[in-house]
Amino acid sequence: MTSREFHNEDIVITAYDWVPEPAKGLVRDLRLRWALEEAGLPYRVELVPQGTQTGPINLAKQPFGQIPTLTVGDETIFESGACLWKIARASETLLPTGDEDRDACLSWMFGALNSVEPPLSMLAVLSFYKMAPDHFDIADPGAVDVIRPPARKAAATRLKQVEDRLGANEHLVAGRFTVADLTMVSVLRIAESLQLLDEMPGLRAYIDRHTARPAFGRSLDAQLATIRNHAGKYETAA
Repeated sequence: MTSREFHNEDIVITAYDWVPEPAKGLVRDLRLRWALEEAGLPYRVELVPQGTQTGPINLAKQPFGQIPTLTVGDETIFESGACLWKIARASETLLPTGDEDRDACLSWMFGALNSVEPPLSMLAVLSFYKMAPDHFDIADPGAVDVIRPPARKAAATRLKQVEDRLGANEHLVAGRFTVADLTMVSVLRIAESLQLLDEMPGLRAYIDRHTARPAFGRSLDAQLATIRNHAGKYETAA
């Protein structure tokens, strides 16, 4: 689907109406917001109330009861990587025209989501457990302290590999900003939130460079505004 065809369709993404503090600014709908802002594509946000994500309405769109989904016209897809790829294919801002560069973008997207993100997500869950253990049903709480060191080591290994490959380059593919950078930066921000980049100035500079883009700022502001506007409903109850 081309950018022109996208403009002729109603574009809707799903997002939580609220998330707890550790997840603010990191929920994956931000990735879709950012991509759509970069592509200059108008979109609407359909909010999923926290706690209802595994209900029938969201499950009809997302079989795992997660966020986000992307609906373009009558078609709905799920998983943030798949959604990003669909958006990128409609935007030369996000995806180069050459086959080799497009394939490289796809490789780096899979690398970010399949190789870099899993150990970071594990550490994020372990950190959240320390903050709010009542949210978890863990028979042996001491296991968290056993798991944390190898999880941290695995995350550090992946981060160092990305930093080494990036080197002095400002971008991953084609010498310019692409969906590969958008995806990788979105994942690396998890590491930043966990304070894993203190000894990786190259990755910190890489994140800072791309999150300074106006489209990212608009996307982050929009997500945080939604969370802030619905906070009273959940934080008062807590």
